[in-house]
Amino acid sequence: MNAPLPALRAEALAGHHDRASFTCGVEALDRYLRQQASQDLRSGVAAVFVLTPGDGTIAGYYTLSASTINLAEISPQLGKKLPRYPVVPTLLGRLAVHQSLRGRRIGEALLFDAFKRAHLTVGNVASWAMIVDAKDESAQRFYERYKFLPLLNQNSRLYLPMSEINALLTRMYK
Repeated sequence: MNAPLPALRAEALAGHHDRASFTCGVEALDRYLRQQASQDLRSGVAAVFVLTPGDGTIAGYYTLSASTINLAEISPQLGKKLPRYPVVPTLLGRLAVHQSLRGRRIGEALLFDAFKRAHLTVGNVASWAMIVDAKDESAQRFYERYKFLPLLNQNSRLYLPMSEINALLTRMYK
């Protein structure tokens, strides 16, 4: 039986967070947090957020940045409602959970925190959808549970319109 989780909070990655001991079991995601995340923050390439009990340990993390997708890559039903130039989504670039906490809904907590942050920025910086790159079939199934749809020419790249994110957040916080 799993021990109860301490209260976790999402916050921007900072110097006091223990990146060295984080391991999710995917070397590329572990290496990113340890070696690249701080550089991406400083250069403005990505915003990095961690889920932590407040003692510096990291239960999970995700990144957000701006991106573009071509209208030809989304469903024609949605595309016909948009202007004829590439749309601007928010990219959920990475999402990883410490391997000792798998199955404890940490991924869902990270995803919904990303939804909230992306949704809050829409009033100031336009974003039509959130896109993700699923690393494998398991990750793709995870995102599809939250109604993400595959781009037409890239099955592992999925998107969720901000209108759907708003509906999910509204239902969750009613």
